[in-house]
Amino acid sequence: MDKPTVDVVILNYNTRDILAQCIPNVLKYSQGEHVRIVLADNCSTDGSIEFARKTFGEQLDYIEIPENLGFAGGYNYALAQCSSDYFLLLNSDAEPAHDEWLDELIEASQQPHFAAAQPKILDYNQRNQFEYAGANGGFMDPYGFPFCRGRIFGNVETDTQQYDEPIEIFWASGAALFVKREAWENAGGLDDRFFAHMEEIDLCWRLKNLGYKIYSVPSSRVFHMGGATLSNQSPRKTFLNFRNGLLMMHKNLEEDKRDRIIFQRKLFDGLAGVFFLIQGKFQHTVEIIKAHRAFDKIKIEFHSDTPKKDIKSHAGVITDSLVLGYFFKGKRTWNRWFR
Repeated sequence: MDKPTVDVVILNYNTRDILAQCIPNVLKYSQGEHVRIVLADNCSTDGSIEFARKTFGEQLDYIEIPENLGFAGGYNYALAQCSSDYFLLLNSDAEPAHDEWLDELIEASQQPHFAAAQPKILDYNQRNQFEYAGANGGFMDPYGFPFCRGRIFGNVETDTQQYDEPIEIFWASGAALFVKREAWENAGGLDDRFFAHMEEIDLCWRLKNLGYKIYSVPSSRVFHMGGATLSNQSPRKTFLNFRNGLLMMHKNLEEDKRDRIIFQRKLFDGLAGVFFLIQGKFQHTVEIIKAHRAFDKIKIEFHSDTPKKDIKSHAGVITDSLVLGYFFKGKRTWNRWFR
């Protein structure tokens, strides 16, 4: 039987030098007539697209986006021009670790109600360590705080194969998101109003509410640099994470529970602001305040027609507060939550 077709779509914005590092291994480990490698350029100003055309030529297909639409808008624009059975959204600063990486994901996609999956994501520079943006699969607490199998808040674990079992998760990382085209279209793709951050979790949450399943596939591995476009230490990233986290909850929670849970979430955000102050990161506390104000101003515009389900009914959601468990009970690794 013929293999399903896959479009590996790399969204690029001003990462010319990183493309030179990562694309050779994407090409090396993504062979086959069923695979197409697409570079979607988000209106870069560093000559990325010219460099790629000169260096990689017809080994890649190219989509030039007329303006910088961010992660969500850029991928929506690019994938509207793709028609394979599956899409793989791959960050420009990521590369596969071996030549079976796509086959492992395709095999996992044969499970019932499959929508999306992610490979194990390891640090590009410390290859025995999980990478912050996704690690070995995404999870959630009842107040909308995401965490990973291998990374909770700033605590990133060493990979000792302790999480090598493939399991159902709540969300898959946008750094290497393998998604069934039919499911993508049924969910309406990414919400481009988010611009960047949390949009892949919002997508996965909508997919879960539609009855689909999301998986971690650790036998498939990717190395990811992280922070190539926006550093984890950036106040702008703090603003987007906190604002978009609230917007995501507003869209996807059951309406009769939404306001109460969001109020509790805001209290936890206040606690996070205190921790930033203690660390001397005053601007990050300011960004949390700005994020709350922005959310209150625009939340009425954000809604989803997807049927809503109790968040605790989904696989990959813990029952207690991640913040309280992490900071006050010392539960800083995934296996402390899922014994």
